[in-house]
Amino acid sequence: MYFEFYSNLKHILTHEMIVIFLYEHLDRFRDSKEDIKKCLDYVFSKEESEGGFILCALEDDKLLGVVVIIETGMIGYIPENFLVYIAVDAENRGQGIGSKLIKQAIDKAKGDVALHVEFDNPAKKLYEHLGFTSKYAEMRFKK
Repeated sequence: MYFEFYSNLKHILTHEMIVIFLYEHLDRFRDSKEDIKKCLDYVFSKEESEGGFILCALEDDKLLGVVVIIETGMIGYIPENFLVYIAVDAENRGQGIGSKLIKQAIDKAKGDVALHVEFDNPAKKLYEHLGFTSKYAEMRFKK
């Protein structure tokens, strides 16, 4: 198994393949394909205040996992990076792939990393084990 930035894998993976992989393997925590695509557009935006990276886990060029980090453009009061998506192929879960992806993403990110996790998401224990702490509960007002 090896880990590589998506930008170095464009010869074997397309944006659409990443969108489909995330949509299929995020299970009940998935966003729409349109929203996932918007996130990827943000990652690869040329705007100064946008950007990020995608890290992929592969074995024999088979995609096993993906983590998507966006750069917030903030320093201090909001972490500089936000882990938007982490997904591992359902057939390969429980092998430490997600943990390795997150650790490598944290190492490669410049600055702190935040993420949102639902209280009943089993991955919450993994995030806590990796050192993520809960600072506050997020509240949203939908218009």
